[in-house]
This record gives sequence, C-alpha cells and structure tokens, in this order.
Amino acid sequence: MATDASLLISDSAILSRLIFPEGKDFSVEAARGFLSIRYQQHDLDRIHELVVKNQDDQLTSAEQTELDNYRRVSYLLDLMHSKARLVLKKHQKAD
Repeated sequence: MATDASLLISDSAILSRLIFPEGKDFSVEAARGFLSIRYQQHDLDRIHELVVKNQDDQLTSAEQTELDNYRRVSYLLDLMHSKARLVLKKHQKAD
C-alpha cells in the first residue's frame, strides 16, 4: 500500500502540481485544448484487452506495467479534463 509520502512524489502528483499550480487557472483556449486530448481507438482497444486479461489473472509482468502506465496517464488526463471544465465554467459565469 502506498504511503502518504509516496503519493506526494508519484509522477502523476508531480505533473498535476506542474500543470495545476495552487490558485492558478489556465486560459480558456488551453482548457479547450486539454479537453480535445483523447485516446485514439487503438489505445482504447489495447486498454480493454489489458483489463480483460487482468480480470482473468492472465497479464504478463510487461502487460501489468503497460496497464499501470495507461492507468497513470488516464488519471492525469482526468485531472486535466476536470480542471479544464472548471476553467470553462468560471469563464461562462464571468460573461
């Protein structure tokens, strides 16, 4: 199980702090750009394949690493999308 200290130094935590510094928003244009970032279909297919194999306890160690990488990237993408939606929502209220 991860400790509080290890969570603070994870790659996702570090990138999150870089992209989303406390109290600062990025531009509306950047928010729209972040929301346009999506997985391509071949990545979605691969994620599905890995998840199914994981559910069946059939992942190799390399596949487990690949799935972990997708998981971390997905977490960061979710953070980016969430922050972008908040920025756009603030901008709409200001208009």
